[in-house]
Amino acid sequence: MDEIKNAMKAKDTVALESLRAVKSELLLLQTATGSKEEVSPEEEIKLLQRLVKTRKESARIFTEQNRPDLAEPELAQAAIIERFLPAQLSEAEIEAVVARTIAQSGASGMASMGKVMGLVSAELAGKADGKTISTIVKKLLS
Repeated sequence: MDEIKNAMKAKDTVALESLRAVKSELLLLQTATGSKEEVSPEEEIKLLQRLVKTRKESARIFTEQNRPDLAEPELAQAAIIERFLPAQLSEAEIEAVVARTIAQSGASGMASMGKVMGLVSAELAGKADGKTISTIVKKLLS
């Protein structure tokens, strides 16, 4: 709410639009369950990741269609929403976690990918993109 107020005062329409979208999604998530309880931090992170992913995917599509005028606002909104996510790990850090998980679980071959993905995804929730994790797991298991 404070960020929305700051964006209003600064007349930052991109930030304001992004923050209002986040607020709207949070309210929808809270009312969808029908409870008066607050949304858990894990659910908030998943929601923010989904919003960022949606905007980046839209920007990619707009870029492919040679519409940079539509892609730029999407990327700007994604950057604003990313400020509320935990710091993302580098590929080297993710690779270290994946290698450690593979060694601990004794996984070998692509048949173990689902098991490794589940363990790593749970450990790195909110700190790494699922697509990046998947790519690294495939590389290390093959």
